[in-house]
Amino acid sequence: MDEERSPLRQLNEKPACHEPAEKSALSRLPVPSVKRPLPGKEQSAGQNSLRQPAKKRLLDQSDDKAPPNKRKMVSASVVGFKPRPPVMSQRPAVNPVYKTSAATVAGGPSRGAMKKPVAATSKPAAPSGVGAASRRPGWDLKGKMSDMQMKVSSYQEQVQNTKTQNRELREEAERARRELESLREEHSALLNKMSDVQSKVTSYQEQIQTISQENQGLRERGDRAQRELEGLTLEHSALLNKMSDVQCKVTSYREQIQTISQENQGLRERGDRAQRELEGLTLEHSALLNKMRAYEMENQELSSLKRTLEMDLSRERALSAQRLQEVRELTQSNAEQTDKLHQGEMERRALHNTLLELKGNIRVFCRVRPLLDGGQQQSSFEIQPQDKTIVLVKTEESHIGKEKELHKYPFKFDHVFPPQCSQQQVFSEISLLVQSALDGYNVCSFAYGQTGSGKTYTMEGPDVLAGEEMGMIPRAVQQIFQAACKLREQGWEYQFTASFLEIYNETIRDLLVSNKTPKKMDYEIKRASPTADIRVTNLKYIPVSSEEEVLVLIKLAKQNRSTARTQVNDVSSRSHSVFQLRIEGKNAARDVSCNSILSLVDLAGSERVQKSQSTGDRLKEMKSINASLTNLGLVFSALASKDGFVPYRNCKLTYLLQDCLGGNSKTLMFVNISPEIESFSESLNSLRFASKVNECVIGTATANRK
Repeated sequence: MDEERSPLRQLNEKPACHEPAEKSALSRLPVPSVKRPLPGKEQSAGQNSLRQPAKKRLLDQSDDKAPPNKRKMVSASVVGFKPRPPVMSQRPAVNPVYKTSAATVAGGPSRGAMKKPVAATSKPAAPSGVGAASRRPGWDLKGKMSDMQMKVSSYQEQVQNTKTQNRELREEAERARRELESLREEHSALLNKMSDVQSKVTSYQEQIQTISQENQGLRERGDRAQRELEGLTLEHSALLNKMSDVQCKVTSYREQIQTISQENQGLRERGDRAQRELEGLTLEHSALLNKMRAYEMENQELSSLKRTLEMDLSRERALSAQRLQEVRELTQSNAEQTDKLHQGEMERRALHNTLLELKGNIRVFCRVRPLLDGGQQQSSFEIQPQDKTIVLVKTEESHIGKEKELHKYPFKFDHVFPPQCSQQQVFSEISLLVQSALDGYNVCSFAYGQTGSGKTYTMEGPDVLAGEEMGMIPRAVQQIFQAACKLREQGWEYQFTASFLEIYNETIRDLLVSNKTPKKMDYEIKRASPTADIRVTNLKYIPVSSEEEVLVLIKLAKQNRSTARTQVNDVSSRSHSVFQLRIEGKNAARDVSCNSILSLVDLAGSERVQKSQSTGDRLKEMKSINASLTNLGLVFSALASKDGFVPYRNCKLTYLLQDCLGGNSKTLMFVNISPEIESFSESLNSLRFASKVNECVIGTATANRK
């Protein structure tokens, strides 16, 4: 716009040298679009001519004698419209009309060039219209003054409208500026988010265990960044549309100014005779022109601001594209780290299984119960933790009854826990075995020993399932859910199902069902297919999703378990309790799944009739308990000798634990012994039974994976 010459400036340039300065000043006056009709236009041309001075009438008469086509041209120059050119045959042969400049045609000849005033020339009867009706006699200066005042009022209204439109343009430019600031703030927020993403990626590399969760956060932030980028693009398009509207309005203003300039050319024809009266109006018109130039300068500034905004927006879009590329690279890096983490988890499981196979798939731990308050002197035994050996020592009379001999009974197991060992120390030795259940291996752990040797305390703990005295069952459940939560970050999803039953007198009872239930259910151990797991019909299998839900079930089972008082123990468990947690894991991203069963068993206490002095129902319970423990020993003997037939179905306990005692499992046995002297023979029998179990080799376990 700087190089172009404004049409208004061209019109206001200095006129030709033969025109006076007053006429140039009058050329700036605007011409109204609608002319004011003159009063008394119905009067004839003859009456108008009588009112003119005599000199003008003579001039009119001389013009009437002129050729018709010439009169028509003069009339057209006065009225303001261009007549149709005559046909070639009708054009005069002499005095051709030469082309003149726009200013000369619009303004008419100067007073120095023509002797006759144009306004005084007569014209033939023109067609009725605006131009013909707006003519006034030359001597009617007062009417012409009134017409000029009406035109100036019209011009002022147009200028006021122009101001309003320019004010609206400035408001639209201000809104565009605010929208740009909003875009910059959103871009700054995007940069901050990108910085957070980079810092989190650094944290992912340092802590591989939490990389999957933070990777999910990166994906969500990348999606939000993409949505914000799309929002920026839409806002940019809206800003371009608004700027296009502003440009159209500026173009409209220029056309209006051009129209005003053309109207000013018409005013130059009538400005000679009204110079003195229109000096004040001329000053007002000059002021209006100055304001219009100021508006043009503002429009130029708006155009420059638009170009600046477009450049800023282009830079912002380039930066956003660069940040988006960085996010994609970080996402790819996270995917690679996730693959490495999955491979590391598979290698860990393989090494973990190899370590447990080296230790043996059937392991035996011996735990000595502390001496209870009020008990007699404990029997002599020696514990050698380094050699994993326990030696029972007792002084007995010789066969002839005269000399006393010292008898030692050494036993070696996978681990021996002295009386001062805590529950946490005991669980730390079996935590690796519990982890194998999540890896897809069947795991079984059971406590064996005489009544009152601490089996229930070892497996379940006290009545309050919290604190340092929690047993193996609640601790194993706690470890299972904590490990599953960590594996969820690597894409593993686990489902858990819990069941709790007891075998009382070779009858299965569901410990998760209240004893007040009137209907007695029949429970039967069945295997649906050779490859399916063993299940108990009508038994409640409850889905669980947290450690707290399992602890509630354990409390309910402890309340429903069968106990009674005997000569050996005030609260003796009269049944075998079996807690089973079925684990089903799936990694959809890797198309890998596994399932396993974690069985934790608290066996009923073994005892002799002479010592317990049981009668009635207690005697019947003791016979059933000893029979099932004897069958358990027969199963381990068959496994140790690798017999072709293993008598699992001799009792319901071994039939239910068939999947956990066979070759495709990992088994742990706790043998609990009492330190009292009167329990020496029972402790010796328990250690001998545990030694036979420790000699069993059931082969290599395989994971249940698909």
